[in-house]
Amino acid sequence: MRHMMIAAMAALAMIPAAAQAASPPKGVWTNPKKSVRVAFQRCGQAMCGKVIWATPEAEEKAGMPLIGTMLFSDFVEDGPGEWSGSVLIPDIGQTVTGTIRQLDANTLVGEGCVIAGLGCKSQTWTRLR
Repeated sequence: MRHMMIAAMAALAMIPAAAQAASPPKGVWTNPKKSVRVAFQRCGQAMCGKVIWATPEAEEKAGMPLIGTMLFSDFVEDGPGEWSGSVLIPDIGQTVTGTIRQLDANTLVGEGCVIAGLGCKSQTWTRLR
């Protein structure tokens, strides 16, 4: 019995943190500047992320009201801790293909590319709750 427990613990230790934290990133997350907060939740069969708070400066830069805006939509799981879907980039008024990679329970890296692998940008988001 003890050998089985040790083997199970060893196997779990070999699984990357992202795979261990592969449950959907539900909750409230903030961007690197802490100027926008997004609530991630289930939207039908997919995940989505809606802005629930933004600084006046963030809204001014975006050129539009952000609160209530769906920034992340139609995100489906591609593998453990990885999702893909659509990302709205408010300051250019364009929706692009994007990915989310969950590094651990409190860290997401989101990436979006304007044109098939070109003009890509990434951001690290931190869980607030």
